Amino acid sequence: MIKIGISGALGRMGRTIGELALKDQDFSILLALERENHPSLNSDYGETLLQSPKQVYVTSSPEPGIQNTEVIIDFSNPENTIKLLPLCEKYQKAMVIGTTGFQKEQLEVIQESSKKIPILLSPNMSLGVNLLFHLVELTAKVLKKQFEVEIMEIHHSKKKDSPSGTAVKLKDIILQEHGWDESKTIYGRKGMIGERPSDEVGIHALRGGDVVGEHTVFFFGEGERIEITHRATSRVIFAKGALFAAKWIYQKSPGFYTMKDALNL
Repeated sequence: MIKIGISGALGRMGRTIGELALKDQDFSILLALERENHPSLNSDYGETLLQSPKQVYVTSSPEPGIQNTEVIIDFSNPENTIKLLPLCEKYQKAMVIGTTGFQKEQLEVIQESSKKIPILLSPNMSLGVNLLFHLVELTAKVLKKQFEVEIMEIHHSKKKDSPSGTAVKLKDIILQEHGWDESKTIYGRKGMIGERPSDEVGIHALRGGDVVGEHTVFFFGEGERIEITHRATSRVIFAKGALFAAKWIYQKSPGFYTMKDALNL
């Protein structure tokens, strides 16, 4: 049985992960971590998720609970993730990070911590989306610079970051395969901007309703177009992926991992 802690335990993703983990005999939840002043602090996590009491109480203090875990699953916010890293290093705990919106400097801190503990970072834990990453990488590798690339993502109206972490990852894959830097990226278009340069990656974010997540990468050629799309209709897929990642990274050596590693792609 893998002993886990969930950071962001009562957020949209944290709740779904908790509900699945409480029903999975492979997991034991020993830490349910939430922000200070959350209205459900000190409540029984099992009861809060409308399941049987587990005598694990929602807390805003990672210690001492983190000491008893083996893997921390983090779906909180970038600032909280960075604060957790020293504690995970101190107690040698593996981390699965699904939080998005990191700045470059924060990602560098995570990379540095991965020299001491195993960390799996993915902007999207869905197995299907990570296959999407692989397919886009393969397509870009084959087509090279012969096709123009645009990325479109759609999410619910409550999503705070834009573009999504998944769209950013897709953009990074394209840039790497083309040998381009960030200057080749354009986020939306407005006004008389002239003809589209061929050496450009466009990213477009749509927000509305309760859309869980949709990502499409367009490869536009002369006389043909390739579209690779992933649509998520339930957050359960992300929670399942996070637990899959926790099982995979459990007892792994220190290092920086992605879902590509976990899926052996």
